[in-house]
Amino acid sequence: MGYQHGSIRTSDAPVVVEDLGTVDYLTTWDRQADLARRRADGQIDDTVLLLQHPPTYTAGKRTQPEDLPTNGLPVVDVDRGGRITWHGPGQLVAYPIVKLDDPIDVVDYVRRIEEAVLATCREVGLDAVGRVPGRSGVWLPAGLRRGELLPARKVAAVGIRVTRGVTMHGVALNCDNSLEYYDHIVPCGLADTGVTTLSEELGTPVSVSDVTGIFTGHLLAALDGDLEMSGNDVPEELAHGAVSP
Repeated sequence: MGYQHGSIRTSDAPVVVEDLGTVDYLTTWDRQADLARRRADGQIDDTVLLLQHPPTYTAGKRTQPEDLPTNGLPVVDVDRGGRITWHGPGQLVAYPIVKLDDPIDVVDYVRRIEEAVLATCREVGLDAVGRVPGRSGVWLPAGLRRGELLPARKVAAVGIRVTRGVTMHGVALNCDNSLEYYDHIVPCGLADTGVTTLSEELGTPVSVSDVTGIFTGHLLAALDGDLEMSGNDVPEELAHGAVSP
């Protein structure tokens, strides 16, 4: 069992990929639930929804009161893991609806999603990305960026749910979205870290359309076990607040 043992899917049929454009969060959540039920019943093939949302705060099952927004905007309570986050324009969101092979390994599945993001970041020129042990998502280490000292910061958030062996929710990769909304919450419940985008890190505009095809290819390869797992971890001393250079 594990990433190096081939496909994590029960099926070898091609994954259906749907690019939905910008769609309402609650509407998409309902669609996910319907697709997941139909996938569990064997009525459809594995499916990946690619999209952007209008500005929306969502709170996972571990969200604490102190995480909630201070700007008065509403929050959608959702059935995924993790704590609070934000979705909005300029952020590529992917929701894989995939029936996992037995024995189900949720950690393996999350690592594959992260690996697809890592490969995408590296392909567009952002090489310093990695994982933080014990924290999901894809991160940049604390340190200097164009002369500014910054804490560790997350460029992609992962939050999933598995029901009847079928995945829901997924990953959000920050491309060129506003970071202002994050100033009013404790993103993912982590007060000693930050949030960033591909555009901020690279110093040049990177849009959702620029990375959608790249990410999709890496995601499908990761699910089928064709994307090699990298060992890029952010060192513990660089995984929190800003440090002296």
